[in-house]
Amino acid sequence: MNSEERVPVLELEHVSRRYGKIVAVEDFSLSVEPGEVIGLVGDNGAGKSTLIRMISGYVSPSSGVIKVMGQETNFRSPKDARAVGIETVYQDLAIVDDMPLWRNFFLGQEMYWKVLGVRLLDVKKMVEICGEHLDEIGLTSVASPHQTATTLSGGERQSLAISRAVYFESRILLLDEPVAALSVRETRRVFDAIEGAKSRGLGVLYIDHNMDHVLPAADRIAIMHRGSLSRVVNRGDLSASELADAVAESGTESGG
Repeated sequence: MNSEERVPVLELEHVSRRYGKIVAVEDFSLSVEPGEVIGLVGDNGAGKSTLIRMISGYVSPSSGVIKVMGQETNFRSPKDARAVGIETVYQDLAIVDDMPLWRNFFLGQEMYWKVLGVRLLDVKKMVEICGEHLDEIGLTSVASPHQTATTLSGGERQSLAISRAVYFESRILLLDEPVAALSVRETRRVFDAIEGAKSRGLGVLYIDHNMDHVLPAADRIAIMHRGSLSRVVNRGDLSASELADAVAESGTESGG
C-alpha cells in the first residue's frame, strides 16, 4: 500500500463547536480510513448530531480542523461538503415519494445532453444507470426505474441512497440511524449496502444509539459523552451489552 492510499479519507483534529457558553462538541479528534466503518455512539445530548452537522457542512467548527483526503476544508454549506465527496444519508431520507426512482437517484445531479444548443435531461442514460444499480443492490422487487419511490420499503430506500453515494464517487458516507424501525430482513439489506460501499473504499461514519445495530457493521466504535470522545474500541472487543455499559461508564468517569 503506498502512502497516498494510507491517507485517511476523513480526519477530525481537535474539533469543537460552541453556541455561546454552551459547548456542544469539545476537542474531538478521530480519523476514518478508506474502506473503514466507524460506529459513533453515545447517549442523547452526547454531541453526535452536532459533529455530523459540522462534517456535512451545516455548521462550521468553532475551532479545530476537518480534513478530507489529507486536505484541510472550510465548509460554508452542505454543498461544499458534498463537492469534496461527503454524502449524508439521514433517517428521514430526502426522497420524493411521487418521483420515479431514476429522478430520485439523480436528484440534484442530473445528466444532460444538448440538441441544437438546447440542454435537455438525458432521461435514457439516467434510467439505464439507475436500473443497473437497482440490480446491483438486489432490489429485485423493483421492476422499473420508472416506478415511484412509494414502491420502496424503508430498507430499500436506504440501500438506494447508499448506492447513489457510491455511484457519485463519494469518499465519506455519513449514516444517521440508517436501520431505525426496520425489520431484521430490511436491516440486513442495508448492512449489505454498507459492505458494498466499504468494498469500494468509502469511509463510513455510522451514527446510532442502538448497540445491536452498530456492532455488526462497524470496524471500530467511537464513544461520545458530553461532546467529547470518551474512548474507541475495536469490533469484537465488546459485546452489545458491554458496549452499552461502556457508554454508561463514560458518563460516570466524566462525572455525568
